[in-house]
Order: sequence, then C-alpha cells, then structure tokens
Amino acid sequence: MNIKTINLYASILIMTFCSVSAFAAENHTEQAIKHAEAAAKSADGKTIAEHAETAKTHAQTADTHLDAGIKNLDEAIKQGKLGATDLAKKAAEEAVTHLKKAEK
Repeated sequence: MNIKTINLYASILIMTFCSVSAFAAENHTEQAIKHAEAAAKSADGKTIAEHAETAKTHAQTADTHLDAGIKNLDEAIKQGKLGATDLAKKAAEEAVTHLKKAEK
C-alpha cells in the first residue's frame, strides 16, 4: 500500500469520524440543553441547581469522550501516514469506543 492510498483512507476515516463525533455529541448535548432549559424555567433555586448540575454533567461527559476520540484519531492519522497499519487501526478503534461513549 503506497502513501497516497494510506492518506486517502486516513482522510475518509477522519471525515467519517468527524461526522460521527458531531452526531455522537448530540445525545449528551441534547440532554444538557434540555436540563439547562428546565433550569431556566424552574421557579425555585433547588430545582434550578439540580437541572444545572445534570446539564453540566452531560456537557462534560460529551466533551471528555470527544476530546479522547479526537486524540485517538490524531494518532490514527499519524500512524497511518507512517504506514503502521496495525497501530493506526488500533487508534481508530479506540476513537470509535470514545465516540460511542459520548453518545450515551
């Protein structure tokens, strides 16, 4: 496999995972928005705080897993460009794991 082919596969992989990561963040992001909106509409401080804490947890969870997924994708790109197919594949698989966790 030549370097151009590896670059092509790496580019396709990146585009795929970027699309997945945008979708993956929606679930936690949607939950964060839902709870933030509930906090904004609540009439008492305790309920506002509870919803705000839940919103913050969802936002942080999505962010943590997306950051880890991006780091793994960077590693997949690096290893793919070096021709280290097994290492690139392992990094891509780890990215998938984190991106899936972001969507839960």
